[in-house]
Amino acid sequence: MLDLRLFREEPERVRDGLARRGLGTADSIVSRVRELDERRRAAIAEADALRARRNEVSKEIGRRKQRGEAAETAIAEMRQVGERIAELERKTETHEAAIREILLETPNLPLPEVQAGGVEANQTLRTWGEPRRFDFEPRPHWELGADLEILDLPRAAKISGSGFPLLSGTGARLQRALIDFMLDVHTREHGYLELRTPYLVTEESLIGTGQLPKFRDESYVVERDALWLIPTAEVPITNLHRDEILAPEAVPLRYTAYTPCFRREAGAAGADTRGLLRVHQFDKVELVRYERPDRSREALEELTGEAEEILKRLGLHYRVVRLAAADLGFAGAMTYDLEVWAPGVKKWLEVSSCTTFGDYQARRANLRFRPAAGAKPEFVHTLNGSGVALPRTLVALLESGQEADGSVRIPEPLHAYVGAEIIRAIRD
Repeated sequence: MLDLRLFREEPERVRDGLARRGLGTADSIVSRVRELDERRRAAIAEADALRARRNEVSKEIGRRKQRGEAAETAIAEMRQVGERIAELERKTETHEAAIREILLETPNLPLPEVQAGGVEANQTLRTWGEPRRFDFEPRPHWELGADLEILDLPRAAKISGSGFPLLSGTGARLQRALIDFMLDVHTREHGYLELRTPYLVTEESLIGTGQLPKFRDESYVVERDALWLIPTAEVPITNLHRDEILAPEAVPLRYTAYTPCFRREAGAAGADTRGLLRVHQFDKVELVRYERPDRSREALEELTGEAEEILKRLGLHYRVVRLAAADLGFAGAMTYDLEVWAPGVKKWLEVSSCTTFGDYQARRANLRFRPAAGAKPEFVHTLNGSGVALPRTLVALLESGQEADGSVRIPEPLHAYVGAEIIRAIRD
């Protein structure tokens, strides 16, 4: 969440940042938080003054009793003071709860270099590779997958409803190959520690990363156990060190994990729902970093480059897009989207969002470190990005690697994992 001191000391910065995100309520948010903070501080100040008064009078009462003098009036006065202090403490707690509720619903501020505007203002910074030229009309992945008998959407829908894909045979093996390949690159070459995390988390964990309360309607919950299915491995990994104070030598930290991800995506009905373009369950390899504040911006470039390396080795034509302020995710301060070209559906498909959050998530999850031995703890800066997400990567591979006879060529780095270079229909 945002630092309360920003509202107190730099209210215009907060107003400007929220307005750049397209929040029409920026003024009212800042005004309300400042008002509640002033009331909270006034209650604290009055309570502190009364406690000091009570301490002085309590000492005087003790001295009077030692001298055998009456102290009933002073005792009655202090009883009233105690009641007032209790009232002020309740007010302070009420104001603090109200402030926290607003801050939990308030998005992060974009970095100064993030351009204003919405989707239309997103900037393509660079592209890699060239789109493949076909001497035939490329087909969409759902046709290829059905003919190759590696993608069975009708049976998946029978089992779970729409948005839950089923891969079989070489399709399932190709998906597993991609996961293993990405984990091997990130752990062996990029210095990440692989984790195997829980897929169910507490509400507190989702609050820590910013999914709750904002995205409650887009999340799957197991109400009986008060646990939530993860929308991304970002949630368990970012909460791994919640409420800890990390030693100076412990930061930076780099973690990677493969997990299935679950998203209801409320309100997305009708938008790119065919095939594997928008699903409720998907696989993803996630990259998460804990960084010192002075390196978080540099780390974003590194993280993005690590995700790009996967796409380069797979030979996929992609572009890097810097999101405008109003298109940022709720908790993000700056994001690069990696989008691959899928020739069958003729679309750019986002397969990774690489984001720096500054100390926004760290404040929500209480993630701190000591900059040096004996130094006062500070909040770490968190970053994450997909390294990369499936199944849209699979879509791009199938559609880019297809041949006129319906077979699909697999990128060379995956040959050893899959045990084949070409996917052909079983009947062939």
